Amino acid sequence: MPETVDHASVPARPVRTLDEHAAAVLALAGPLPVQVLPLAAARGAALAQDVASTLDLPPWPSSAMDGYALRAADARAGAVLDVADDVPAGDTRAVVVPAGAAVRMMTGAPVPADADTVVPVELTDGGTDRVALRDVVAPGAHVRHRGEDVRAGEVVLRAGDVLGAAALGLLAATGHRQVAVHGRPRVAVVSTGSELVTDGGALAHGQIHESNGVQLAAAAEAAGARVVDVRVLADDVPDVLRVLDELGTGADVVVTTGGVSVGAYDVVRDALLAGGHGELVHVRMQPGKPQGVGRLPSGTPVLSLPGNPVSAFVSFEVFVRPLLRRMLGARHVHRRRLPAVLASDVRSPAGRRQLLRARLDVRDGALVATPVGGPGSHLLGALARADALLDVPADATRVAAGETVTVVDLREGDA
Repeated sequence: MPETVDHASVPARPVRTLDEHAAAVLALAGPLPVQVLPLAAARGAALAQDVASTLDLPPWPSSAMDGYALRAADARAGAVLDVADDVPAGDTRAVVVPAGAAVRMMTGAPVPADADTVVPVELTDGGTDRVALRDVVAPGAHVRHRGEDVRAGEVVLRAGDVLGAAALGLLAATGHRQVAVHGRPRVAVVSTGSELVTDGGALAHGQIHESNGVQLAAAAEAAGARVVDVRVLADDVPDVLRVLDELGTGADVVVTTGGVSVGAYDVVRDALLAGGHGELVHVRMQPGKPQGVGRLPSGTPVLSLPGNPVSAFVSFEVFVRPLLRRMLGARHVHRRRLPAVLASDVRSPAGRRQLLRARLDVRDGALVATPVGGPGSHLLGALARADALLDVPADATRVAAGETVTVVDLREGDA
């Protein structure tokens, strides 16, 4: 296994646009195989097929309030009615409300036959044998009708929907206890650099605390993946090659950070070239120009990102995250792109698509993007304050405050 690369013999790197490189990355893998999981284990997975309800929801007319079920004709202010029965939630009896009477109801309880209206207890004297109505309600008030939410046979979730709390609750309510989903991609993260310190201890001159592994592992989990390993390696080509080969057998994607530029100690570059694993490219973007992409001997995709923390984060968002979402089987693999009003002037290098960090807020009903920090790829403090990426086209060198721009929305959610 070669330890070094003759840099003089290395061909010039291909140059791609951001969209070209994103397409090359997305072509590496499709949705993972389908598995059937109990609902309790399916959170964060994406549906492999449409799911229909097995029943009407609600399955029978039910009360939306604690109160009294009666016939609309008897709902008169000042009326005093006999309380014919009590119906708590879960009561399975076939109760009938007589004319001129009421049945005391709990929220969610089945409304008796012949009753079409519920008077909230707050509008009565709360009687148990006889009840006095203090105010009127409209006919049909506070009754949840059978099937008003979902009809039996209706498709309630689509293939590609990612299962969050509300979706899982809907599946349970419509009679499902297991569901067919695509597997969640297993991700291994490798940070390289002899300068990295992982124990949080005091730093010697020239050292920094390792952060990319923590950051990218969290980003991968948020994208729906399962992080199976996080490694921090020194600048040693044989060791990097050995670890990449090892991780490739237990992960669906390996993500590396650092060591892909043109310096003398860029070991991931040398490992990729020495092992014949992939190619190194220059992408016409800022930050994130140097990128690596390929497959390990196991066939596992490997994506090699720059080491500066902002470059690593932006590269993950535009290249790695869409691939993970595709492997997850999610219908939406890209973040939402929104129009926003620019709060202050920005400048951008000619010929390079710039992704600036920005903060979103609403002013006078319009979404406004305020740049935070500068373009430097080391400004992690500004990145932590951002919730969007301001996408400046490659042919724009200046965008003025007040112009409408496109932002990539980084706020929580599966969009």
